[in-house]
Parts: sequence; structure tokens; C-alpha cells
Amino acid sequence: MSNQKISWGIAPIGWRNDDIPEIGKENTLSHLLSDIVVAGFQGTEVGGFFPEAKVLNKELKLRNLRIAGQWFSSFLIRDGLEEVAKEFHKHCAYLQEVNAAVAVVSEQTYSIQGTDKNVFTEKPTFTDEEWIGLCQGLNELGKIAEQYDLKLVFHHHMGTGVQTIEEIDRLMEHTDPKHVHLLYDTGHIYVSDGDYTALLNKHIKRIKHVHFKDVRATILKQCEDNGHSFLQSFLNGMFTVPGDGCIDFTEVYQVLLDYNYQGWVVIEAEQDPSIAHPLEYALIARKYIDEKILKKTALA
Repeated sequence: MSNQKISWGIAPIGWRNDDIPEIGKENTLSHLLSDIVVAGFQGTEVGGFFPEAKVLNKELKLRNLRIAGQWFSSFLIRDGLEEVAKEFHKHCAYLQEVNAAVAVVSEQTYSIQGTDKNVFTEKPTFTDEEWIGLCQGLNELGKIAEQYDLKLVFHHHMGTGVQTIEEIDRLMEHTDPKHVHLLYDTGHIYVSDGDYTALLNKHIKRIKHVHFKDVRATILKQCEDNGHSFLQSFLNGMFTVPGDGCIDFTEVYQVLLDYNYQGWVVIEAEQDPSIAHPLEYALIARKYIDEKILKKTALA
């Protein structure tokens, strides 16, 4: 994986899922990390089942792997900055210990991603007052992250109040670009808006972390038609790894190169590991990266 400014990782969610802990629970940390090595990736993100920093660092060192970041569920609107900041300090301290680059933040107030509600029609929204509190709070969390040599990257996500490009626009407009950055997730914005390039091109300067998530278009339509929840949708196979869906990642990667993106590109696909063998799909992604993304951009 040739471009030294870009690190390639793969998320643990293909092996074990924090939202549904019972699926993939047979997959240990050693299993996950060793599969990542076999598939040729440079690192991963922290999963909910990961151990304390000292133990994790040893396992990483044995395999020459690195940590990109970890998800943090913020409830700034519900709980206020003071309460959220206490937990965020702990979160960032752990990430600093494992030499991570980013803290991935998603505002979970009113989120329906873990419920049985229709994720395509019942997403929450925020009031003007709530937007002000969210943006001000994120500015402060961004400053906290910097105390631990981290960047706060905000994760737009299906089933939350910051999902569509209009909502992301509002968040970017009213947060400080020095402290609040963007995680660009191809799968979430495609499922939300039916397009993945507009967000990339519009906010490329704010993007400091990237998730490459592919979408199976036929299953997406089935999930929409049946009014599935977020959990039902990914269990039915809506998401997959690059090369197995409808997104053209060569186009996305070229834009990142053109803007001199530096950071992680993390393969992420919520799937049931009993159906989508984690190592098999990691190898599918790696083959696509090598034969399509890197080869095509090298020739461009």
C-alpha cells in the first residue's frame, strides 16, 4: 500500500459488533489482529471488547499494527458539556496510551440506530437551540482531544441528527475548523443521500479520517421498501467491503490524493460474521484496494 501519507486500516466491526455484542463473540482480539496482518492492513480502530492499553499495546507490537482511533458516543444535547467532557477525557487518555490519531465522535442524543425504528424515515432532528449547544460543545471537546495529541473527527451517521449533507453542512459551518474535523464515511452518506461525492468535494479540507464502506444497492432498496431499522439493514447485508457493492472508490481515492489527504483510510462494513466471513471479506477489500484503487490511481 504505497502512499506513505495514507495508512490503511480495517475496523473490528466485521469480526465483532458493539451494537449487537452476541454476534461474533467467538472472535478474540488475537484472532482479529492476526487476521488483519494476514489481510495486509496496517492497523485498526478500537472495539468495545478491546483490553486495557498495556495489554493492547503488547498485542499490537507483536504484529507491527497501529490504532487509528475509537468511537465515542457523545450526548452533548442530552447531558451537557460538563458531563460529556468527564468521559471524553478518559476516552482520550486511553487513545493517547495506544498512540491513536483521532477520537471519533458521534452525537447520540435521540439516535435511533440501536432501536427498531425505520432508519430511512424516522431519523431525529435538532432544534436551533440544540444545534447551538452541540456545536459549542464539540468545539470544546476538540480542544480536549488536542490536549492528548488527538484530532476530534465527527462521524455523520444513519439514524442520528447529523446524517444528511445539509446537517453536515450546518455542523461544519458552526464549528471551529481548528478544533472540529470530519470523518467522511462513504456508506453512511450514500445510504442517506444517494450520493457520496458531493460531501467529499464540499468538505475535503475538513476531512481528517475516512471510512470506506460499500453498499449493496439491491439490498438497500429492499431495506428501504421494508422500513427496516439500522440493525436490521446491516444484518440483512446492506453494507459490505469495497469491491462488493456499488460505490466507485477509485474516484473517491483520487480526490483524496488530489487534496493531499494525510491520515487513515479504514475499511468498515457492518456485517454478520457468521454469514460474511471476516477474513474472507478483509481479503476481498485488500484485493480491490491493490488491483483497482492503487493500480488505477498510480496510472492516472
